[in-house]
Amino acid sequence: MSTLVSSWAKKVQAVPASYIQPKEKRPEDTAAPVCKDIPVVDLARVEGHDRYEVVQTIMKASQDFGIFQVINHGIPGELMNDTMSLFKEFFDMEAEEKAVYYSEDKTKSFRLYANPYSPKASKVDSWRDTLHHSCHPLEEKIQSWPEKPARYREVVGTYVLEVKNLSLRILDLICEGLGIELGYFGDELSKTQQFVVNHYPPCPDPSLVLGINGHYDSQILTLLQQEAYGLQIFNDGKWVGVEPLPDAFLIGINDQLEIISNGKLKSTFHRAVTNTSIARTSLASSIGPSWESIIELAKALVSESNPKLFKPISSKDYFDIYMAAAGGSKVSALETLKL
Repeated sequence: MSTLVSSWAKKVQAVPASYIQPKEKRPEDTAAPVCKDIPVVDLARVEGHDRYEVVQTIMKASQDFGIFQVINHGIPGELMNDTMSLFKEFFDMEAEEKAVYYSEDKTKSFRLYANPYSPKASKVDSWRDTLHHSCHPLEEKIQSWPEKPARYREVVGTYVLEVKNLSLRILDLICEGLGIELGYFGDELSKTQQFVVNHYPPCPDPSLVLGINGHYDSQILTLLQQEAYGLQIFNDGKWVGVEPLPDAFLIGINDQLEIISNGKLKSTFHRAVTNTSIARTSLASSIGPSWESIIELAKALVSESNPKLFKPISSKDYFDIYMAAAGGSKVSALETLKL
């Protein structure tokens, strides 16, 4: 059997044993109730009298859920559709064509792979294939990206630049909400960008598998484009679904932003489920600091009434702790840094 799920999933009538989750991790209800309270932020409003209200909505959503969705964000719908269509075309290619890009070498700037979320924590395979792109510096990294389907480098290169610019706009709004200087997250704290495409083929029994195990994201901020339902977050002691909105981006608070905000913004525990009828493809762009950067509470936030909650740590050291904990319980790796 091919390693890539997309190469054989349509041919099986039952879930292979290596993909069956232990009972305590199985999604009891793959169509968990959709959370209706996750805010949808209209970024067109930030240029007018509603800016303060928009910033406060972002802050409250980041505290209560760790996610929110944005519309009228400035990224052309045509570019979003072209990029999504391109990746659907990629995963529909013949197995032999995709196999050329398969690699388990994590140092590669571009690779296609299929594996559990955390091999250290789980022996169960995840029902997905993943494309990983390193994006900084783009002019260098893009040379390792595929040239097939046609216009791959052109379309994806344009897309990741647009998404990073949107990430920085949102981080400036978060700066306003936190009361720290605009541009705080520029340069070193947003130096790296990872672009990950997850593809979840239809599954004969979604109640037995997970596309991605429950986990937190380790960086500063993640922007997600999705068309089909599959994302769930753990909120108020239960899993709830996140409804995908046309032409919207879902914004996710990551662990290192929780550290910098001193716990005012919350990284959220989330997972992906599958379905029996359609393939789901999601596009996730995460920005974060260089390995050498020290992640700590923004100095402007320090006061007697707001003492540090977390020990400072380099981005690389935090990632090592994060990977050791990933795929385990709902206890965040951040717990190890609490003062």
